[in-house]
Amino acid sequence: MDETIKTDTAAAASAVVRGHRKTRVGNVVSDVQNKTIVVEIVTRSAHPRYKKVVKSHVRYAAHDENNEAKVGDQVMIAETRPLSKSKRWRLVKIISRGE
Repeated sequence: MDETIKTDTAAAASAVVRGHRKTRVGNVVSDVQNKTIVVEIVTRSAHPRYKKVVKSHVRYAAHDENNEAKVGDQVMIAETRPLSKSKRWRLVKIISRGE
C-alpha cells in the first residue's frame, strides 16, 4: 500500500515539474500538409514612441493528428516537444469553424 502512495506522489510531482505549457489562439491559413496545419496568430500592440496600434503576425506549424482542422477555422494550439524540424505546437481544440 505504501508503494502505491509513493508512485502516485512521484507521478504528481513529475507533473508539477513539467510546468505550464503556453497556449495560443489563431486562424488556420494552410491545411495542405498531412497531419500539419499552419496557424497564424495576429497580435496588436501600441508603438512604443508614437502609440499607433500596429498589427503583427506570426505563423506556427502545428500537429493535427486526425486532419480535422480546415482553412479558416479558429483553433487553440499548445506548446509541445519538437515533433519535426518546424513543428513545436499541437492542436488542442477547434474553437469555431470557418466558412
